[in-house]
Amino acid sequence: MTVREATLIPGDGIGPEITAATLQVIDALRVKFDWDEEYGGMAAVEKAGTPLPNATLDSIRRTRLCLKGPLTTPVGGGYRSVNVAMRQEFDLYANVRPTKTIVPGGRYEHVDLVIIRENTEGLYVGLDHTFKIGGDRRAMAQAMSIVTREGSERIARYAFEYAKLHGRKKVTIVHKANILKATSGLFLEVSKRVAEQYAGAIACDDKIVDNTAMQLVIRPEQFDVIVTTNLFGDILSDEAAGLIGGLGLAPGANIGTHAAIFEPVHGSAPDIAGKGIANPSAQMLAAAMMLDHVGELEAAKRLRCALEATIVKDRIRTPDLGGRAPTAEFARAVVKRVRT
Repeated sequence: MTVREATLIPGDGIGPEITAATLQVIDALRVKFDWDEEYGGMAAVEKAGTPLPNATLDSIRRTRLCLKGPLTTPVGGGYRSVNVAMRQEFDLYANVRPTKTIVPGGRYEHVDLVIIRENTEGLYVGLDHTFKIGGDRRAMAQAMSIVTREGSERIARYAFEYAKLHGRKKVTIVHKANILKATSGLFLEVSKRVAEQYAGAIACDDKIVDNTAMQLVIRPEQFDVIVTTNLFGDILSDEAAGLIGGLGLAPGANIGTHAAIFEPVHGSAPDIAGKGIANPSAQMLAAAMMLDHVGELEAAKRLRCALEATIVKDRIRTPDLGGRAPTAEFARAVVKRVRT
């Protein structure tokens, strides 16, 4: 049996609880990981004086694989976002956000799409400045968006390869090239050129971002894989999560050439930490994405099927999904489903 090395960051707030629940399910799948547990966020500040210790970075460099819980970036003190710092440190250029309806009875019953967002360029490169005019130190503000041919090509290629690997039929390129003719225009041009190489295998269309936002709430089933730039992807992926009931069922992956980090999209929820009622679904689904990434496709499928059966057939749900099951009970139910 293959044993893979991986970095484990339990995280802050509810992080340790949902991570422990997720590890139980991974163990039940009989997929073996040699976990190197490290710290990040507030837990790391308390132990190492920094939200992103060198030991954590060194571990990810070595294992090239990380499962992490939600992290809290300390307020003040000049700390930058730990998640952004990790993306930049390891050049995690692809942010992958699958969105699928699980809980029945909602407004949208047939959502099953994936948003693939360029993660290192665009408006989030940090070229954001204010300028003094007269006595007003913040009289003017300026932000610069950076889009490169290389960055656009690699995220477009990742999206089409993802579609090919996962049996998806169509990739939609989302842009604002009608107005942002240089930056968004370059992204559209390069993405269309990549699409030509998959003609006959993966269908492709393109949509302006504001139309995409509207179409997502009118007819989300028309979308399969969406590929887009950083800011647009950030907004659209949270909108898509809203279609299925919020971030409690939303996993995410940040993937680069040399490392991959898998995480729940939601925050650390300190208000319910320690109460044993947190929903571990997003963390479990992030683990399923990690299993896909390392080639354990069957185990990933079993995990997703077990989680869905627990929620839909067994009707065992945490309070955020309208149920009463504590975190531990939900985890036991998913483990039982995995083993049957």
